[in-house]
Amino acid sequence: MSKTFSLGIDLGTSNSAAAVEEFDSGRSSVVEVSQLVAPNQVGEKPTLPSALYLPHPDEFPADSLRLPWSDGLEEMKQAGRTIVGAFARDHGAMVPDRLVTSAKSWLSNFHTDPREPALPWNSAIDEPKLSAFECSRRYLSHLREGFLHAERAEGREWDLARGQVVITVPASFDEVARSLTLEAAEAAGFDEVTLLEEPQAAFYAWTAQAGNDWRKQVGPGDIVLVCDVGGGTADFSLIAVTGRDGELELERISVGEHLLLGGDNMDLALAYTLRARLEEEGKSLDDWQFLALVHACGRAKVQLFNDASLDEVPVAVPSRGSGLFAGTVATALDRVTLEAVALDGFLPLTPVSEMPEGGEGAGLEEFGLPYAADPVISKHLARFLTRSRMNVEASESLRALVGGQLGASEECLMPTAVLFNGGVFNAAPLRARVVELLESWGGGEVRELEGFQADLAVAKGAAVYGRSRATGQGMRIKAGTARSYYIGLKSTMPAVPGFKPPVKALCVVPQGMEEGTELEIEGQEFGLSIGRPAVFRFFSSEVRSGDEAGLVVANADRELEESAKIEVTLPAVEGFPDGQAVPVRIHPLVTELGNLELWMKHSQSEQRWKVEFQVRTE
Repeated sequence: MSKTFSLGIDLGTSNSAAAVEEFDSGRSSVVEVSQLVAPNQVGEKPTLPSALYLPHPDEFPADSLRLPWSDGLEEMKQAGRTIVGAFARDHGAMVPDRLVTSAKSWLSNFHTDPREPALPWNSAIDEPKLSAFECSRRYLSHLREGFLHAERAEGREWDLARGQVVITVPASFDEVARSLTLEAAEAAGFDEVTLLEEPQAAFYAWTAQAGNDWRKQVGPGDIVLVCDVGGGTADFSLIAVTGRDGELELERISVGEHLLLGGDNMDLALAYTLRARLEEEGKSLDDWQFLALVHACGRAKVQLFNDASLDEVPVAVPSRGSGLFAGTVATALDRVTLEAVALDGFLPLTPVSEMPEGGEGAGLEEFGLPYAADPVISKHLARFLTRSRMNVEASESLRALVGGQLGASEECLMPTAVLFNGGVFNAAPLRARVVELLESWGGGEVRELEGFQADLAVAKGAAVYGRSRATGQGMRIKAGTARSYYIGLKSTMPAVPGFKPPVKALCVVPQGMEEGTELEIEGQEFGLSIGRPAVFRFFSSEVRSGDEAGLVVANADRELEESAKIEVTLPAVEGFPDGQAVPVRIHPLVTELGNLELWMKHSQSEQRWKVEFQVRTE
């Protein structure tokens, strides 16, 4: 069946959105998503807050939370058990132990099983909790049904089977999180979903917005930094611009680490600053009031950044007693405080050699999301550009691609232009500070690309990419896998008392391996344990672009980052006792949908086994 439209979905950490591209008419639009805005009140909004609230059984009448597409009684009951979107976020801020946020970040948390019902984290509620996977499924299901309902209200009916559906993920997502996103989409009712990295989606949206003028803003030799800082995460990518036969070509050459650091951190820092000021005045806040202060600081921050004529914005924090107005605590966020915290605290003009500080290495720590230990975005950006240079230097083809830009700085790979994305960069002073920071590192001009769309670019870009993928027309960014992937190997060496041999790792997917590509690790056979439980360790690297499939890394624990460890029992094959190693050749495959499969093919028969990135628990 031929595709007639593309649907782009930004499954965001803080907010999600969707956009559609119609191939025949050329119409491009952001989807208004139907959602609860209050009990018994459904409204349409351009974004769906990625928030889920688990109400107490007696908190609301079940039918007051009914969604328009919940026709059956069981569906209505199910809708009453959870609330998704604007009302979930706003009401949940007052009852935080029933509010789930940042579920997307739990998908990429190495230390937890994303299928384990553990959210809201550290909550003592009696009702069943939800897993990060299930929350993601519910967000996607709501986006699907909310899109169809809102469009139906406008007289438009869609057959999703005729749509090219593209869902975005952070460039920093590992293979486990990508696979779980695909699986959640399938469980939500989507078929044949394609994944796209968020910074690439932002770039596609920028080219669509700029039209043919985008070729006037960048040219051969440019390296574009896509700097994406949202509410809860920061994501960096570098895209190189080259020319061939008079046409511009684009290639993503580097991606950053998954950083839980963003605008929410700024709101929290502002709230701590104002609370300290209130305490000096003899006023104290309880935990609930402090949470209200955090939200109020977020709103005041946006007002001050958006209106340069304001010197300060009033901030009022109510109490929860009968004396509501008598208990209100009033203060103000002024511009001097805002700039001291948001600019000088998170984006100071640090040298490029200054890297993020790690944690203090405490013997015990709270178990939860791996938030960035250092809040200074400047240092994380310096680390990314430094590691990007390491990655480029490891590959002859990448060195040729970036050309003379390697000489712009001895310490890092300097961009020549920056494309901003994420709600944080709605604030012009924050964009200006990033440009100033980059220019201080490289000594040359760094251009800010015009026409970015901070909040909706990722969904729009996903739809643009979907149209290009379905029709074969339009510009495409050459990307492939963002990392090199490896599988652990047991060393074959004599046992030595007191010495534990290092874990070796075989490169199975080189960085940049493209969709729809299958490789065979030629000339090498390996022993695969079947018929009994076996542990497989998976590793990855963002900076070893020169490694080819079949390369063996001698000390994986030291040279690579462990991304998954699974225990699985592979079916036995006739003629081999359980537990005996059978000779296999390894065939890695990156599917057309962008996920990784690792096939082990028996050398002496047609038998084969697939080892998947499934869970992070041992």
